[in-house]
Amino acid sequence: MMIDLNADVGEGCASDAQLLTLVSSANIACGFHAGDARTMLDCVRESLKNGVAVGAHPSFPDRDNFGRTAMQLPPETVYAQTLYQVGALAAIVQAEGGTLRHVKPHGMLYNQAAKDAVLAEAIAKAVLAISPALILVGLAGSELIRAGERLGLATRQEVFADRGYQADGQLVPRSQPGALITDEAQALAQTLEMVQNGRVCSVDGQWTSVQAQTVCLHGDGEHALAFARRLRNAFMTQGIVVQA
Repeated sequence: MMIDLNADVGEGCASDAQLLTLVSSANIACGFHAGDARTMLDCVRESLKNGVAVGAHPSFPDRDNFGRTAMQLPPETVYAQTLYQVGALAAIVQAEGGTLRHVKPHGMLYNQAAKDAVLAEAIAKAVLAISPALILVGLAGSELIRAGERLGLATRQEVFADRGYQADGQLVPRSQPGALITDEAQALAQTLEMVQNGRVCSVDGQWTSVQAQTVCLHGDGEHALAFARRLRNAFMTQGIVVQA
């Protein structure tokens, strides 16, 4: 069994370089919610040095609230903003001799596109316009995955090690209780259940099916590196190969 382990980087965390030795894919912030040209370049170099697949992490234009503000923007605006961000990172990756592999929206853009088919279509169209070879990463079972599939893009269905789930497979909003799993043992058990058995227990105690093709490891927590190592060890013990 294989699993992709991804992390969001270039968002101002001091542990990015160490985290990039433990994951197989990196989602690099493109400046709209965090990061800038220099952090993008640094993350690309670290990723390529470690053989980590490089991806773009575009967002709504919202540096003040780290991309977590809900926005209702015209689809053409979202299309243009996605082109702008992904294109910038793609140019840096090309200049460093690498290839951009995937695109994973960030924060509220990701969450809204999971439910909003029109928004999801705008993002997917931008990804396709940049390169049909790009993989679109989205919440497992979401509208974003469906939009990518409709357009013929390869997709990667994502699950979260440290986030609570609702009975419909959506993430618990960060404003609600149970949104974040702070107990490492619980997060580890949830991850293995999703990867090995394709299901997750929601916050109200119901089992729901999920397709786990990539696991997101948040790198901004206090114990992120320690948990990343525990997760890698758990995968190794279970015979699960970490690979992009």
